[in-house]
Amino acid sequence: MVEAYKQTRKPALKSAKMRKQQPKNESKPSCAAAPVTLLVIAAVLRYLLMTSKYQGIIANHVTISTPLNSWKRVLEGSFLFSKDINPYDGDRLHEMPLAVKFYQMVYECMFKNVYFMFIAFDLGTGVLLYFATKRYAKLFLEEHQEKGRFPKDVQEYLPREDFPDKVTIYVLMSILFNPYSLLGCVGFSTMGIHNFFLSLFIFGMVFGNVLISSFALAICSCVSLYPVILILPLITYFAKVHKSQLKAASVAVSFIAFLILITWCNTKLSFNFAANVYGFILSVPDLQPNIGLFWYFFTEMFDHFRELFIYSFQINATILYLVPLSIRFRNTPFVLTVALLFLIAIFKSYPCSSDLGFALSLLPNFLHLFSFCQQGFVVGVILLITSSLAPVLWHLWIYNASANANFYFGVTLAYAIAQIFLVTDILFAQTKWEFSLKHGKDTKIDGEEGVLSLE
Repeated sequence: MVEAYKQTRKPALKSAKMRKQQPKNESKPSCAAAPVTLLVIAAVLRYLLMTSKYQGIIANHVTISTPLNSWKRVLEGSFLFSKDINPYDGDRLHEMPLAVKFYQMVYECMFKNVYFMFIAFDLGTGVLLYFATKRYAKLFLEEHQEKGRFPKDVQEYLPREDFPDKVTIYVLMSILFNPYSLLGCVGFSTMGIHNFFLSLFIFGMVFGNVLISSFALAICSCVSLYPVILILPLITYFAKVHKSQLKAASVAVSFIAFLILITWCNTKLSFNFAANVYGFILSVPDLQPNIGLFWYFFTEMFDHFRELFIYSFQINATILYLVPLSIRFRNTPFVLTVALLFLIAIFKSYPCSSDLGFALSLLPNFLHLFSFCQQGFVVGVILLITSSLAPVLWHLWIYNASANANFYFGVTLAYAIAQIFLVTDILFAQTKWEFSLKHGKDTKIDGEEGVLSLE
C-alpha cells in the first residue's frame, strides 16, 4: 500500500510543478507585448483628446504654442509658399523653409490628416527612446557587472539584471504619458516633431552611428538653434564610450557639413529666412507671455539696456554652463546631454511644455541615482502646483482682468526654479554616486561624519 501511495503521489507532484512553472513561460510574451500595448493606448488617448472640445483650448494656450512652434503659422507659411509669396517678408513664420516643406510633405503622406501626423511622430519618439535606452542600460549594466571591484557597502546601489527592462519601460511610459509631452502633441505643437529628431540624435549617439547622430543634431540646431551645444557631449560620447577618436572627429566634421548643406537648401527656398528664424530667436522681438523667463524682463526693461541683457540671457542659455559641465562630467557624456537638455528647456527664449516633457522622459535612465536625490518631492510639488496655476492665472489676467503680469510671471519663475532644482539634484546625485563607488558609503573623517560638497 505504501508503494502504491508513492506511485500515485509522483505524478501529482510533477503536475504541481508544471502548474507553477507555466506562468513563468507565459510572462515572457506579455513583457514583449508591453511596449506595443503602451503605444496603442497612447495613440488612442491622443486621438480622443484631439477630437474633443478641449483641443482648441489646449492648442491656443501660451504654454503649448509659441511663435516658433505654432501649427497655424506653419499652415499660413505653407499656403504663402504655394502662392509663390515669400512668407518671411512679414512677421508670422519663424520656422526654417526646409522644415515647412517637410511638414507639408509628411502632412500629405498622412492623407492630409493632422491627427495621424502628430501621433505618428510622438510614437516614433517613444520607439527611438525605447531602443536607445535599452542599449544605454545594457552598456551601463555591463560596466558595473563586476561587483567585486566596488566597495561592499555600495553593492545595493549597483544595477541588477532587470535594470535594462525596468528603465526601458519607464522611459517609454514617461514620453508617452507625460502630461507635458501629451498636451504638446494634442495642441499640434511642432516641438513634438523637433523632439523626434532629438530622440533620433540620442539613438544615433548611443548606437555609435556617426551619420544619424550628426544629421539629427544638425536638423535640431537649424530649427531652434540652441541644440548646437549638444555637439560637445556627442563628440565626448564617441571618444569616451565608443572609444574611437576617429569617430569623434568624423562626427564633428559631419555635423558641420550637414549644417552647411541644410543652410544652403534653406537659402534656395528663401534667401531672407535667417532674420525671421535665427534673428527672431536671438533678439526676442515678440514679447507674448510664455513659460520662459525672457518676456517679463524685456517688457519691463528700458530700451537702452536691451542689448546688454540680450547678450547676458543668450550666453546664459548656451555657453555659460557648457564648459564647466563638460569638464566635470566628461566621463559621463549621457548625463551631460540630459543636463544640457534641461538647461535649454529652462533658458531658451521661447520655451513650451514639450521641452520639459522630453527632458523629463530621460530621467528613468538614472534610476540608480534616485536613492541619492534629495529634492524629488519638492520639485514634484512645485511642478504640480505651477502647472495647475499657470492656466488659472493666465485666465484671471487676460480674460477676467483680476490679476496682472506679476502673478503669471511668479508661476513661470517658480516653474523654472523647480527645473533648476531638479537638474542640480541629478548632477549632485551623480557626483555622490561616483564618490560612493570609489570610497564607499563611509564618509567619516578622523572619526567624525563628513559632508560631501561641490567645489
